[in-house]
Amino acid sequence: MGAAQQLSDLHGQAATLASNYHESKAHITTRLQLGTTRGNPELVAEWNTAQTSLDQLTGNINSLNALGTTVASISSRAHFDLDTIQSTFNVSGAVDEDHRQLSVLEDETDQSVVLIDRLMREISEDVQRQTAYVANERANLTTLASAIKNGELYGSELGAPMLASTTAPASFGGAPAGAALVTIRFDHPNVEYQQILYTALSQALQSRPGAGFDVVGVSPTRGTAAAVQLAQTDARRHAQSVMRTITEMGVPATRLGISSATDPSIGASEVRVYVR
Repeated sequence: MGAAQQLSDLHGQAATLASNYHESKAHITTRLQLGTTRGNPELVAEWNTAQTSLDQLTGNINSLNALGTTVASISSRAHFDLDTIQSTFNVSGAVDEDHRQLSVLEDETDQSVVLIDRLMREISEDVQRQTAYVANERANLTTLASAIKNGELYGSELGAPMLASTTAPASFGGAPAGAALVTIRFDHPNVEYQQILYTALSQALQSRPGAGFDVVGVSPTRGTAAAVQLAQTDARRHAQSVMRTITEMGVPATRLGISSATDPSIGASEVRVYVR
């Protein structure tokens, strides 16, 4: 059957593309694990290659969908032919030889129907499996992109499949109650907080896969009115930066809230991340 050969060819193409993708991903992970520079252009190029492989896998899924439509049409025709053959047995005026030949034709058509329907189920399962796979790997690539930008491997990806979907509108209000999951102090330039943040988020999601997070920019209240205003602006900017980093690690923006607060006991702006 031509459709069966097409499916076999698409399986082969998908296997090659998946192999290429994982090879690129492994190269990136290995370099990050060993340590590398921020935004290493070689890793960026490797990431683009991995992205291309996933795009081609999406094209493979589209071809599977098109093949599924064709096979569904063939299945519909085969079922119609089988019904017609079975109805013909009731036509008067036939001789025994006619019924014998109809029986042979019925058996052959019935076997074809079984094969076609089996092929259609296989295509449907392939489409569902590969669609889920590509969606998961796109989330993983997003995390890798953030790791490349910072030049270090966070660990296993904070992929979307482990997160349920809820909506948390962004706003600037008061700080949530309770202890912060992690506190990032911006008391000097170029604060390195990504690995600590990732570890805290990962542990929180392992305990509560459905958790959301509130990102709070906290500013001090010391100094003149102009200094206080400037500190509040800095705290908001740092909070927005941390929120972007969290989304780059794979946590959907719909699971995040952002707000601001003040604390007279601190000397520099902080960002506190709370679990909710």
